[in-house]
Order: sequence, then structure tokens, then C-alpha cells
Amino acid sequence: MAEKVPSWPKVTIRLYDDHNAEVKIAGRSHPVNHHDPRQAAIALVSERAGQLGRPVKATAVESDGASWPLIIHPDGRVEAVEEQNRKGKGSSAEKPIWPIIVAAVVAGCLVVGTVLYLTVLPKGGGVAKPTESPKLPALPEPSVGPDQLASRPAPPGFTTNASWTVDIAQDTIPAVSPDGTEVAVLTPDDKIAVFDSNGKVLWQDKVPNDAQNPVYTTVDSKVVLAVATSDTLYYWAGDGAEATEVELPDSAKVQFFGTSPLIEMGSAGASVVSGGELKTVEHQRREATILLAEGDRALMARYGGPLYWSQPGKDLQEVDPKPPAGSKGISRVLAASPGYVLVLWKTANANVVIPAVHSSANGGVVAICQGDSEGTVENWDWVPDTSRKVAAWGECLIDFTRRKTFPFPDFQPLSITANVVYGNLTGKLVATAPGRPSHPLTAGTARPWGIAGPHAIVVHNSVLYALDKKK
Repeated sequence: MAEKVPSWPKVTIRLYDDHNAEVKIAGRSHPVNHHDPRQAAIALVSERAGQLGRPVKATAVESDGASWPLIIHPDGRVEAVEEQNRKGKGSSAEKPIWPIIVAAVVAGCLVVGTVLYLTVLPKGGGVAKPTESPKLPALPEPSVGPDQLASRPAPPGFTTNASWTVDIAQDTIPAVSPDGTEVAVLTPDDKIAVFDSNGKVLWQDKVPNDAQNPVYTTVDSKVVLAVATSDTLYYWAGDGAEATEVELPDSAKVQFFGTSPLIEMGSAGASVVSGGELKTVEHQRREATILLAEGDRALMARYGGPLYWSQPGKDLQEVDPKPPAGSKGISRVLAASPGYVLVLWKTANANVVIPAVHSSANGGVVAICQGDSEGTVENWDWVPDTSRKVAAWGECLIDFTRRKTFPFPDFQPLSITANVVYGNLTGKLVATAPGRPSHPLTAGTARPWGIAGPHAIVVHNSVLYALDKKK
């Protein structure tokens, strides 16, 4: 049964004494004070299961620390996940077998089922483990089929013919994996669905209805698919494995500016994700802003520099941006993205700054854009390519491979896909590339969210279209 139960919401029942317990559901605490706190906790969880219309997973933790994985059904039935190689305070030969507590149809029988559960709940220690890795539940697949993008012009190099399409949740954005082999979407029925580049469903899972857009990121040096909600960060390693759930503190926000998620907690600082847990960003300097996360490291900077890398258990690493020729000191550190930091440098002319892109690893100058007033440059949008080959910083197009920049007056970048830069030039949509002419596009031309195999992934009216290449 365990493999058919979705991995959310995360539920923990923690028993403190004979009258007090705490039930946490998706990070929200529900204190319990009752003559039988176990019974009351089970009843609370089963009520939540009833609201979802399905069983939920829970971890019961005794006051002595012993924990056991369970499945709690809407009717109050409690099912234990089978265990293997149990380790704990008891004898190594002790291998308790959890019975399945028969469900009650009426409310009174719920108490009987709970008592049976409590009768076999061992007081000894140890965390029960399933006999095999939990897998995602089998869910009805979304409708996938070919169609035409009839209402908007196709992006350059592609046709309006879509080999496959699928409905997605309203106002959501798909994610394309870094290698272009997968496309992830949120569906209208509160699922996350992952397709290969040809539209075949690879795996699905249920997600809360406040799930934010999916994002491919890295955790523990592995590419994962992540979704944040108001109280939990979920991430999937793929191959049908269940999500890892990380509870978020109240008012926490997850940002994906770096290669890994960064958890911002206001005055409480920030955390990175490692080993399925939040790790506090250490050694935060006074007046320093945390910019992004890269694995379990966080990059921070003071307004006037320098940069700092913080990593749990290690000394703070300081990085000084190297000054470009003609500069007179840092005016301000503006922003960062994977591998790069944007810095404005003072010049002999008090009204002009030098916009420079620096390596976040060693502070070296990577690109220098044309000088302009600080007020103007502050309004430039930074749009980097995920492959780190090209970027657009407002009116400055950058080719990192050739280490060249190209001024493009009056340009406002919007997005980059496959080294093609989309943006507005004096209010009209164009496509361009560093060092190449711009090409006007018809108003309303679809801009791809990514390239998956031979298809451009575009969205219109809550439908994803996988457009074919022109032959």
C-alpha cells in the first residue's frame, strides 16, 4: 500500500507524555492535549485524510525517540510500513510485525482501531524502513496529443505544428531540464507531470494546490526537480522515486537565482538545502546581502563589496572583484546569477559607471559593458543564458565564449533560448544574438520557455505546445 500513497502532505505525530502530543501537517503545528493523545492525534490525521479523500503517510515518534512510519486512512484505519533490518534500543533479534488495523465504518470503531494500533506500538527505539525504496503512485495520465498553435506566430526556426500538447495549470510556467530531455508542468488537477521530449509521461505526483512553478535545480550535486509551497519544499530525483520534503519556517521564501535553492527567512537569515535538511548560512556579515546558493554554499556581498562564500562547517571565503581598467572603486554590487556577479564601478566622471560582469569564483572580470549613468544601468534587466554562453544586460549583449560585448541601444531583453535573445527594441519585439543583426518579429510571437529535443516549448492559454522545427 505504501507505494500508492502520495508523498504529501508530510505528517509527524510526536508524543511528549501521557496527555500531550503535537501533530505537524505540512509544517503546521497542531498541539494535542487529551487523556489519550495518541487517539486524538490519529483522529486529527484521519480527518485530514478524509478532506483529501485518500490515505496519508505519517511518522509516529514516541517520547523516547522511537519512530515508526505509518499510513492513516480517512476511516481511521492505521497501517504500518513493513520494516527490515531494524536497529534500536531493543534486542537485535526483536523483529516486531506490524498488523493492519481493521478499518471501522462508524466513528465509534475508530477508537477501537486506534487502541489496537496503540497496543502494538513498541516503546523500543528504531526507525522502521520499507523493504524497498518507495515509489510514486500510479495516477491517471493527462491527455496528450498533437495540435496547431493557430492563434500566435511561431518563434524563429519553428512551425506552428505541435507534435504534442497538454493542458497545464492556469498562470504556470513549464520547466525544461538542463539537458533538454524532459519537460515538467503543473496540471489543472494538482499534479506535477514530467514528459520526455516526445510527450511521453515519465512520472507524476500529486502536489498541494498552492504549488509554485517547477524548477530544475541541484541538491547534493544532483539535478532534481523542485516545487515550493507556502510551507514545504519538495524535490524529486526522478526515476519514479518519491519526493524529499523539507519543511519551511513560517514566512520563508524559496528563490532559485543560483544553481541550488536558497531559503530566505527575513531577519532570521537564510538556509541552504543539504541532505534533505535546511542548513543555516553561517558567518553572515553585517550589512551583507545573500545573493544565491550553489550546492550547500551561499554567496553574499556587501553593497560596496567584497563577496563572501559561506559553507557549513568551513571558514568564510572572501572574494574581491578585480577592478576593470579606468575604474575608481566599487560603486555597488548589483546582482548575481550562477557563475557571475554584476558590479558597477566608479569612474573619474561622477556621472558615469562601468558595468562589469565578474566571476563569482575568483572575482575576475568576465565582461565589461559600455559606461552609462548609474540610474540608467540600475534599470537594465539581466537575462543570462542557462548554458552561460551568452547574456543580455540591458543595452549590452555579451558573448562569453568570445569574451566580447556588443552595445545595443534602446534594447530591453526578455528571454534567451538556444542563444537567441528575445526582447523589445523601441517597443517592438525582435530576436537577435551578440554581434549579429536583429530581426523584427510579428507582435504576439510565442517565445520558447526552452528547447526539448527537436521541439520549442511554448505556452498559450494554459496549453503547452511542443512545436516542430522547420525543415
